[in-house]
Amino acid sequence: MNLELKKAIDQISKDKGLDRDMLIDTLEEAVRTSVLRRFSDDMDVEVTYNDDTGDIEVYQFKIVVEDGDVANEDTQIALEDARKHDPSVELDDEMGFRVQIADLGRIAAQSAKQVIIQRMRDAEQEIIFEEYRDRIGEIVSGIVQRRDRGNWIVNLGRTEAVLPREEQIPREHYKRAERLQAIIIDVRKEGRGPQVVISRSHRDYMAALFRREVPEVDDGSVQIMGVARDPGMRAKVAVLSRDRDIDPVGACVGVRGARIQNIVQELHNERIDIVVWSPDIATYARNALAPAIVSRIVVDEEENLLEVIVPDDQLTLAIGRKGQNVKLAAQLLGWKVDIFTETRYNEANAIGHGLEQVASVAEVSIETLLAAGFSSLGALRAASDSELAEKLNLSDSRISDLRQAINFLSPIVENLPEGHVDSQGDDKADAEKDAG
Repeated sequence: MNLELKKAIDQISKDKGLDRDMLIDTLEEAVRTSVLRRFSDDMDVEVTYNDDTGDIEVYQFKIVVEDGDVANEDTQIALEDARKHDPSVELDDEMGFRVQIADLGRIAAQSAKQVIIQRMRDAEQEIIFEEYRDRIGEIVSGIVQRRDRGNWIVNLGRTEAVLPREEQIPREHYKRAERLQAIIIDVRKEGRGPQVVISRSHRDYMAALFRREVPEVDDGSVQIMGVARDPGMRAKVAVLSRDRDIDPVGACVGVRGARIQNIVQELHNERIDIVVWSPDIATYARNALAPAIVSRIVVDEEENLLEVIVPDDQLTLAIGRKGQNVKLAAQLLGWKVDIFTETRYNEANAIGHGLEQVASVAEVSIETLLAAGFSSLGALRAASDSELAEKLNLSDSRISDLRQAINFLSPIVENLPEGHVDSQGDDKADAEKDAG
């Protein structure tokens, strides 16, 4: 009895977490491969592991043929020779002969061992791949091992994970042998085994931290509706309460800020704004742009655009340092957001309204005026009659009507405050400069 082999199979199965039947199949296949390499690939070989005795039994099968018709001694046996083993055998019968695997020799045995080790390694890697693939989105903890071309290799215990440069928090530094937390975002099959990819900058990492630190988020009473991050600097998290008796912001912040502080410390003081989600996009936008006060919001669903008007003294706060507040709000909302001060929004509307009236009088479209280079009442007033006739194809009577409309509207425009710009240009640039 080969009890040592049986114990080895049992021990490997237990230590490595590998299926015992799979190990036996691997062992049988490895021995079969070694037998064929040692003798001949033409042999018909069957290998069986005896679980009771721990022995490996190898049988070679041959077909009985007429005496003198043996073309391949590895697969055929003459009738006369066959009857020396079994007198009742007939032509075309299949006979099995026990092969002594001790005859394989040292090289064949070593080959069998290598096959077994490789199969075990492959099986173990497959188990690790399946295990970690099911854990995508889960927070894991590991020990920082080494740097690899800007990436960090982290030991998770059963396998190593890679923290790519783009998944690291900017300005965050790691040291070898320190413990690090991150979220699993991907598991790939690589030539050297499964590649677990982790992240500390991903928005899902913040959501996972809230699930861990806030019981109401974990049980679904409070739902995270969206996360927008500027990793290491600032983030906005939209939340919604499924229970009328639960304040979603209070639940996430915790008593004296204990819950949110745990998350902030884990992210090395990344500032986090908790935003109440709303199905009404205007209300949601007001919440997302806090702490800035919003006067009103114009919703353009066709362009997926929000025109946000704020008091003049709130522009810097609404845009934020280097545009951070409005950028994160736009990410959270999934809409394009333009910020206007009340003064400049009114200017733009008044001038635009004046052009519309003039265009109506001249019976041309706003697009025609703009295409001809007339983007303001001043430009129209400065143009000569011949220029208006040529560029706008107007008759003398239409030009006269146009002049009257310009003269009537110009005093209104002239009394507006100076310095009109749109929210995409100097308005934002000035605010960023002030904020920076």
